[in-house]
Amino acid sequence: MSFTSDAKKELTLIDPGKKCCQLAQISGFLRCAGTITLAGGLGLRVSTENPAVARCYASLIKNYFGSMAEISVEESSPVGGGRSYGLRLRAEHGAEAILRETGILSVKEGSNYFTDGLDQQVVKKRCCKRAALRGLFMASGSISGLTSRGYHMQIGCSSRAMAEDVKRLMGSFSLKPGISQSGGKYLVYLKDGEQIADFLSVIGATGQMFKLQDSMIGRQMKNRLNRIGNCENANLDKTVSAAQKQIADIRLIERSGRMSFLPERLRETARLRTENPELSLAELAELFDPPLKKSGLNHRLAKLSEMAEELRKSGQI
Repeated sequence: MSFTSDAKKELTLIDPGKKCCQLAQISGFLRCAGTITLAGGLGLRVSTENPAVARCYASLIKNYFGSMAEISVEESSPVGGGRSYGLRLRAEHGAEAILRETGILSVKEGSNYFTDGLDQQVVKKRCCKRAALRGLFMASGSISGLTSRGYHMQIGCSSRAMAEDVKRLMGSFSLKPGISQSGGKYLVYLKDGEQIADFLSVIGATGQMFKLQDSMIGRQMKNRLNRIGNCENANLDKTVSAAQKQIADIRLIERSGRMSFLPERLRETARLRTENPELSLAELAELFDPPLKKSGLNHRLAKLSEMAEELRKSGQI
């Protein structure tokens, strides 16, 4: 599976919890994945390439609105060759009520009209902003670049107004997206790896956030190696290999939630190691106050490694 598919699958496991967040997530999703149908009354059709996402929103819509959406497997795309999964809400399923409550359908001067952009009342609270961004990403988001030179995250929008709303929504979490236009769509994008990691944290995809950070560390190490002369490459290879293993152990402990229970000296060691992946043990030992001996630092890292191995053997992570 791709990084994007893994991220969306992880997001399907998140329970939005509060009713306001459920509505915000459904609204964000329908804004970028839904299509209005008029045959046989006002209806709604949603299409996604991810079956877990289809099941997730069928469940969310049922829990919030009490409406049963029909799930169908549609024909393979002649270009991509993959299946797509459809959700259909007919007029008799309460499609109009859903469109009104999510802010997609409104009334002006006694007439119905379809709005363009996010309903600001639906995304008024900070928790609802997170939920709406989660829905938007699950509908039309993608992340690429883990195996190439540059990272890229984007959310596709049908209009400039919608793109501007998504940009403002992301900006409320100190993210700095741009907007581009391609093939009749507006794309709200991030190109900085750290910003993309922050975005994943905002929407709750922490597992994929750690995976992205690991990719960034590996890339930083490779770039560092390219700047070092040939005479030092052999020693640096050993340093990088050891540092990668140490950082992987530390990330595992972080994911287990046990980092906060460690003694202060081990937490400090973990922090300095992850912040300085390119340094040798001797260089890293000099950053402590007071500086450590190399043997002392080795002993601390060995303790962290032993804990990580115990977690792997126990199968808790």
